[in-house]
Amino acid sequence: MEKINVLLVDDEEEFVTTLSERIQMRNFISSVAFTGEQALQIVEEQVPDVMILDLKMPGIDGMEVIRRMKKTCPTVKIIILTGHGSEKDKEEALSLGAFGYLQKPVQIDELERQIINAHKAGTKKPDHITKESNR
Repeated sequence: MEKINVLLVDDEEEFVTTLSERIQMRNFISSVAFTGEQALQIVEEQVPDVMILDLKMPGIDGMEVIRRMKKTCPTVKIIILTGHGSEKDKEEALSLGAFGYLQKPVQIDELERQIINAHKAGTKKPDHITKESNR
């Protein structure tokens, strides 16, 4: 089974670096971005399978990252992982196309399940997406 490529996006540098190390130990490929801008730049070079995204960040926030990702890389599955979200934020993120929504602190087993489920959903592309991407 190929390794799942995960991009972690969070402005809490120590948290996201530690989380990256933990998911690498679970056999994922992991990279980190500390801002929404940095995440979008990384995606231009290397499109991840799954993005773990915080909502509240300086500059481009998580909601705007979702909007831009759905336009440029709609097959990337986005899981929100936030410590400051509300029910309204959850509804908005999911309506914009986020695959999942988790609150910090999260159990690493739950995050791993979400990543695997998101990746499985991402590998089942409808015909119209596959045809469009081959143009």
